[in-house]
Amino acid sequence: MKNYLVFDAGGTFTKYALMDENAVILEKDKVPTPSYLDSTKEDYYQVLDEIVNKNKSTISGIAVSMPGMLDSQKGYCMTAGYLSYLCGTPVADELSLRYGLPVTVENDGKCAALAEYWKGSLKDCTNGAVVVLGSGVAGGIILNGQLYRGKRFTAGEYSFICTQQEKFHTPEGFWGMQGGANGLYHFVAKHTGKDWTEYDGLKVFALANEGDPKVLKGLKEYTDSLALQIYNLNILLDLDIIAVGGGISQQPLLLKYLKTSVDEIAGSNPLLEISPYIPKPNITNCTYYNDSNLIGALYHYMKLKGEQD
Repeated sequence: MKNYLVFDAGGTFTKYALMDENAVILEKDKVPTPSYLDSTKEDYYQVLDEIVNKNKSTISGIAVSMPGMLDSQKGYCMTAGYLSYLCGTPVADELSLRYGLPVTVENDGKCAALAEYWKGSLKDCTNGAVVVLGSGVAGGIILNGQLYRGKRFTAGEYSFICTQQEKFHTPEGFWGMQGGANGLYHFVAKHTGKDWTEYDGLKVFALANEGDPKVLKGLKEYTDSLALQIYNLNILLDLDIIAVGGGISQQPLLLKYLKTSVDEIAGSNPLLEISPYIPKPNITNCTYYNDSNLIGALYHYMKLKGEQD
């Protein structure tokens, strides 16, 4: 059985796992990602060197999940999110030459969708989507049983959707700022009067699960905002299912509130008087949560290298 080294490159940490061809995680860890403020591409590659060299004798290839707009067939990064030192870089070719192993690269949101389609909540669906609530809002779209990337590989970049026309010239007018985990903290802080930077997911949901009324108001306002965009996504694509992922999605209360918000939006649509049937989003959680990017990166590798049907 073949083993692979898989990286999930994030702005704060780079997770990595030794995985077999069935996506079983044999070992897993993470290391800090060099900051884009004062680091270079070589700094980042040196972080990978230590991990790769430790596992090189036991692996058949390397798969990478990372943010940004990138050509996943060539492994070329046009943009790279917080890993800005990788912009304009043929990452797959450079790493392959560096380590003497085949390397593939795929966008992190698309990796999440591939993971859920391969083995998770989107398995066997015809049309589906993943919405990943991280620092921004990442995602991927499955249409007719295939990952839809778009002509320029930017399909599913939900963070760039404008949600407020009057705020088009500010970051707050876009789904990535409003709909990610930081968006939740802003909504909660609006009702508690505290600085949003005082919050993280654990603190927000600890207070919410204790029944803090101000925090619950903020959570409801956040899920109302999130539900509206999920509703629009479903209208555009007529999806079988939409799976929600990211760290905060592991909190049962989030899905409970989100389903309530979806029901309220769908049920109060005045156009129901004209058309008695308007599809309501079918939402669930991702199966693999924070491991989905790793699993999807491996699936992309195996598909691209002809090792997976």
